[in-house]
Amino acid sequence: MSSVPRPASPQPATVSPHSNAATAAGRFGAYGGQFVPEVLMPAVLELDRAFEAAWNDPSFHQQLDELSRSYVGRPTPLYRAGRLSDKVGLDVYLKREDLAHTGAHKINNALGQALLALRLGKRRIIAETGAGQHGVATATVCAMLGLDAVVYMGELDIERQAPNVYRMKLLGAEVRPVGSGTRTLKDAVNEAIRDWVSNVDTSHYMLGSAVGPHPYPLMVRQFQSVIGHEARKQVLEMAGRLPDYALACVGGGSNAIGLFHGFIDDPGVQLIGVEAAGRGMELGHHAATLVAGTPGVLHGARSYVLQDQHGQIADTHSISAGLDYPGVGPEHSYLKDSGRARYVAIRDEAALQAFRDLCLLEGIIPALESSHAIAYLPQVAAEAPGALVVVNLSGRGDKDVGSYAKATGEQLAQSVS
Repeated sequence: MSSVPRPASPQPATVSPHSNAATAAGRFGAYGGQFVPEVLMPAVLELDRAFEAAWNDPSFHQQLDELSRSYVGRPTPLYRAGRLSDKVGLDVYLKREDLAHTGAHKINNALGQALLALRLGKRRIIAETGAGQHGVATATVCAMLGLDAVVYMGELDIERQAPNVYRMKLLGAEVRPVGSGTRTLKDAVNEAIRDWVSNVDTSHYMLGSAVGPHPYPLMVRQFQSVIGHEARKQVLEMAGRLPDYALACVGGGSNAIGLFHGFIDDPGVQLIGVEAAGRGMELGHHAATLVAGTPGVLHGARSYVLQDQHGQIADTHSISAGLDYPGVGPEHSYLKDSGRARYVAIRDEAALQAFRDLCLLEGIIPALESSHAIAYLPQVAAEAPGALVVVNLSGRGDKDVGSYAKATGEQLAQSVS
């Protein structure tokens, strides 16, 4: 990992669609900012200063890179999916974040933030989780570094992600169910922020996606940008050229922004984020924030959000717990408006079919989140037959086999005769 390029500074004076950072005010154009209670401002400012100091400290990168290599297993492979390529009529390469320790990209950010928490002297970690992968990653790094972990998770997500809940508990984390609202990720974030307000002097909030008040969107993107930097180097070595497209699923947007930033300065690479169309595009039945949302403020930042005509945050639905969120990162909002990236939506049934296809064609069980990106490949082939496409396989699907079985009317085997 030592060869991965690092921005010299996380906060230059201006931002553009091709920039590697946000403005000093934590803005991506009209998006971002710090919309938080006054009691949290000292902690947010402290974190901002700590992150900037760490990002410009070679010793921090040395520690992060060494643990990323020896503990997380980076670099993760780039795999040419030959049988999938033949089926969809493209040249498809999968960035295998499912092979990182804990089975998803979330460990990249969790490790970086945990090291920051140690620099801040805060040994109690608060986190939220939807699909459970950020919760597992948080519990994992906290166990390794000797930190206390409290993870908030919606009751609905606890039901559909039971294996990850058990993994968190095995790793020593306290999992706190959230029964308010839709009992999903949005409500888990709300409760995590309430905890942070009450324990701001002793706790660090380890936000799992590229959302929230500055510096979180910038910080999470920087920790996840290793995905894109690795993928760019790998595809040049394997294919001898850059891809025509870079695809990733988008919920809050951390895995997508991580992949995109490897190619952000390559105008020939089209960036496509794939959101959850759920059961259809009627408000309350999907989680396609960038496709169907409007600008507003949610969880500390201005971005696109799903809201009704009165400005109330809408309920969402996705077969994938990790995409079931009514907001998105402010940098994605900016990339949409600037035209540097485009965003599309895939329905539940198409994601389920892509899940099955990757199992049968490549022997890879993908996360339902990642399956949304796989499901969009036929549309890419329709507009650019034979194109070279890098898809971020953001996580593995062990956690989702129960959801897949339920959705397709199957039953998990209870015993083998």
